[in-house]
Amino acid sequence: MRVVVQRVVSARVDVGGAVVGAIGAGLLVLAGVEADDGEADVLWLSAKLARLRIFPDAAGVMNRSVVDVGGEVLAISQFTLFASVKKGNRPSWSRAAPPEISRPLFERFVRQLEVELGHAVPTGVFGADMQVHLINDGPVTIVIDSRNPD
Repeated sequence: MRVVVQRVVSARVDVGGAVVGAIGAGLLVLAGVEADDGEADVLWLSAKLARLRIFPDAAGVMNRSVVDVGGEVLAISQFTLFASVKKGNRPSWSRAAPPEISRPLFERFVRQLEVELGHAVPTGVFGADMQVHLINDGPVTIVIDSRNPD
């Protein structure tokens, strides 16, 4: 699994002109599932996100997690995170898991995030055309891949 994590002041996702998920301060997580991802990827990534120290402490040092600050998380499924542009100019999506694999893994990821955080995690609508609005705080944006944890 691969995620793009953005520390936000607020974020929301709209589908068809209606807000389907929104948060205040916390993390916007764009999540992509690769064809051979599984439970180990879900568990590792959800724990990493809950403990990722990218919020400032009293001295202004990024030393606090979303759990520490009582922040929220908005999770959006995004298969385009596995785009390849090695050949030509049109991206290939061959590394992205098909919906019958990615949907249940994304849903499992959200449920595990809820366990890690101790509260609900709003999402977009899987497979829908979504408009994501955010105010990036910092800006802080980090890419994490469960297959390349360095």
